[in-house]
Amino acid sequence: MRERETRTPQPKAARPSQRRLVEDRVLQLPARLIHLRHLPWIGCYERQLQAENKSVNTQKSYFYGLRHLVETPLPREQILDEATYSSISIEDLAERMEPMNGRLDLWAHSIAGLRPTTYNARLAAARHFIRWLGLTWPDHLQRARTGKRLPRTLTRRELTSVLEAATLSENPATSLMVTMMLDTGMRVSEICGLNLEDIDFDDASARILGGKGDKDRMVLFTQRTIERLIAWLPIRGLLTEEETGPCFINRRGRRVQPRGVQRMMDALAVESGLPKGKLTPHVLRHNFATGLLERGADLVTIQRLMGHATIATTRVYLEISDQTLREVYHRAQALRENMDEEHLVSEPLEETTPSTSSSGIEQRS
Repeated sequence: MRERETRTPQPKAARPSQRRLVEDRVLQLPARLIHLRHLPWIGCYERQLQAENKSVNTQKSYFYGLRHLVETPLPREQILDEATYSSISIEDLAERMEPMNGRLDLWAHSIAGLRPTTYNARLAAARHFIRWLGLTWPDHLQRARTGKRLPRTLTRRELTSVLEAATLSENPATSLMVTMMLDTGMRVSEICGLNLEDIDFDDASARILGGKGDKDRMVLFTQRTIERLIAWLPIRGLLTEEETGPCFINRRGRRVQPRGVQRMMDALAVESGLPKGKLTPHVLRHNFATGLLERGADLVTIQRLMGHATIATTRVYLEISDQTLREVYHRAQALRENMDEEHLVSEPLEETTPSTSSSGIEQRS
């Protein structure tokens, strides 16, 4: 009886993204990159990020982090110069960035000392970049644990000091910017990108176009914000003759930039007696959200006003700060004491039982 022939199953063909180096060359790029393989990578990758609607800030962050990764040398390898870094083709870059040659690990070790949030941001940029090249991200490179961090906010006393200092500031736009951030929760990029034609003074609102994640939304103004906006317009007219365009401009008549706003906040912090770095546009945005929550606003409303993509981002404000916790505790304790006193006053006191309540003693006498 003939032995039954056994057939060894053939392994499935690996996808291009899973193929390794063969004869020191990358076997194949993804189909979307084949016709681009001889072009410089920077322009092609930039167009890819734009096609995915990545914000300008995200694009800058990606390229800033990727430069160190691409330039990381292997042993006995020459360091890339500026010209080579900019002109290297996609095909050569895919070979250079092959995940198993050790470059990714050397780079990851070199940034291990960064803060967990910064490390994760660098990792996210590298992962996106590696997958764009059609390579497989190694499983052993994982995000760092960041822990749970509550949003930083200013106390009522600190906020009062900031508002007073903003009113007395030599920069006429300072008071308006601080008020607008506190009353609308706008991001600093949205403040800088706001145009006059986006503001509806009659409706006390503004349309934010192309916000974070390329999303549009509406923000609402208080009467205080509208009054200060109207007062700002004549000052703006002295800096530029344009009646449309950016709402906030600097002394040169150009649109203000986020870095300029942060310098303004740093100067305001000094005038308010706050430590360096405690006052930022995002801290004022957090104050706006926590203020709404304390006054009874629901999370869905806060999510829409803040422009959050998911309710999970908004839910972090449920973790109230220590200062708010103390204030709520003391208000509750004071309310309980008042209720106890009213209860003692309303109850008839027996003469045979001495009372330690001051209200009872006063009533008895």
